[in-house]
Amino acid sequence: MGPHVAVAQFGGSTDKAANRAAVRELVAQAAATGAELVVLPEYSMYAVQDPKVDYRDQLEPVDGEFGSLVSALAKEHSVAIVAGMTVVDEQSDKGINTLLVVGADGELIDTYEKVHLYDAFGFRESDRLRAGDPRAVTFELGGMTFGTMTCYDLRFPEMARLLVDAGADALIVPAAWVVGSAKEDHWTTLLRARAIENTVYVVASGQTGPQCTGLSMVVDPMGVVVANAGEAKGVASAVLDPERVASVRKRNPSLANRRFTVAPK
Repeated sequence: MGPHVAVAQFGGSTDKAANRAAVRELVAQAAATGAELVVLPEYSMYAVQDPKVDYRDQLEPVDGEFGSLVSALAKEHSVAIVAGMTVVDEQSDKGINTLLVVGADGELIDTYEKVHLYDAFGFRESDRLRAGDPRAVTFELGGMTFGTMTCYDLRFPEMARLLVDAGADALIVPAAWVVGSAKEDHWTTLLRARAIENTVYVVASGQTGPQCTGLSMVVDPMGVVVANAGEAKGVASAVLDPERVASVRKRNPSLANRRFTVAPK
């Protein structure tokens, strides 16, 4: 079997201390289940739903208070952690929607900067954030390769395919998936679609209500939901199996049958 992973969800707010407390509680809870990897939502550091609010004074560097907490928790509980925050951009007056990828030793493995900003459904994320350049951020854990993306990236199948081409057999998707007409269905459908079309696991952690959908889940390479955290604050976990990926790819060799490649614009 492969690594034991957990998705940990909560409703982030503008109270950074409360957000850090929730992260501390959820990582401990996930670690107690035996998880080797804990995935927290997008905007775990600071979350504001009003697109007109200027929150540049709330941004932090990667090694600021939030990043330092994530590193300390990873080391304390001997778990890898992926968590979303908004980072200071030294090159502009905007922030960067960033995922921290921290190893079980507390060391930063990499960061992923959200490529597709949420300029949809009445929001304009690009008004206050700078998009990252398309880059496949992957890391190894428990004999599997994980690739990272964030929220709105899920609506772009080429983002997942870029990660799979880089060797990913599991996709990590932290999100703050805003509620709305058909939005919960979109979330579930797209997570399962990315799993099915790429024959990979999908490990997705979303913020909870009232603004966001929750429904953090782990989906297997056949599109089967093997863990679901529901709508409330909490944790769901599953053990991934690299043999499951191999057997599904043998039965459904869609990646081998491809006739198109993916390249960034």
